[in-house]
Amino acid sequence: MASPISKLEELLCAARDAGASDVHLTVGSSPRMRVEGELITMDAPGILPSDTLDILLSVMNEAQRDLFEESGEYDFSISFPGGGRCRASAYKQKGSVAFSLRLLNREIPSLEGLGVPNAVEELCRLRRGLVLVTGLSGSGKSSTLAAMVDYINSHRNAHIVTLEDPIEYIHPHKMALVSQREIGVDSRDYVHALRAALREDPDVIMVGELCGCEAVNAAVAAAETGCLVLASLNTADIVSAIGHIIYENVPDRQPQVCVRLADVLEAVVCQRLCLDEVGGQKAVFEVLRMNQEARSLIREGQYLLLAQQVTVEGDLQEAP
Repeated sequence: MASPISKLEELLCAARDAGASDVHLTVGSSPRMRVEGELITMDAPGILPSDTLDILLSVMNEAQRDLFEESGEYDFSISFPGGGRCRASAYKQKGSVAFSLRLLNREIPSLEGLGVPNAVEELCRLRRGLVLVTGLSGSGKSSTLAAMVDYINSHRNAHIVTLEDPIEYIHPHKMALVSQREIGVDSRDYVHALRAALREDPDVIMVGELCGCEAVNAAVAAAETGCLVLASLNTADIVSAIGHIIYENVPDRQPQVCVRLADVLEAVVCQRLCLDEVGGQKAVFEVLRMNQEARSLIREGQYLLLAQQVTVEGDLQEAP
């Protein structure tokens, strides 16, 4: 009889062959995969409570299972010899275990392959400051950040520290030295990892997600030390990203945050998925590159006016 791991790997291989981005395992339904934005039922039996429980026991260690039981959800990564690597989100629903699995490319994506505009490649050559990559969940921010890290890794003799939850792409050491730390495994949380990163002699710090006031301020503080900080935010547009940084703080600290952010912010890149010419999906980018006028607007709390300085790369016909 095939093991739970073998069954899961078989599903993931079938999903990869179909060009899927995600696989969902929920009790009471056959497995489903997302292809070109559409959720499609896979040719596999319906899932029983024992199926997902067996998978959980097979892919999580004891410490991870304890965290899952405590919170009701847990994010981690899985690697398979034949099924590649995926980002997994395990969660409880109606008393049973469910999984959402994001399939990751075996190869680290390139900026050119993702269709990222030249302006983003220029950001990879910065030596200091804060660069935000923003967009809604599922818009491809992790792939863009991985491509940026790979570009720096290939072109600069530097120490890159990545902070991820979980680690998605494995970066080999190229011209740079890459230290990858997984939140919950290698460090307690983003705040502690960011503070510790400053003692690890970094040239570049990549933050998988900025969430919460302390993490936001720690990222700004890291950029103030002279590092290049690349960070992801789940916001719909560029102006919302800047507002998120400011309003994560209590009102009496916001003027100070505006001044600090104006000094270190170098650019904001927003991406979203849109329809291409044949009905598929492509990434479209908006880029705000900071200049003196933009810094003055942020310093004075007038960041809403920055929308006038955003440049758009591509056709903004929204995907369904």
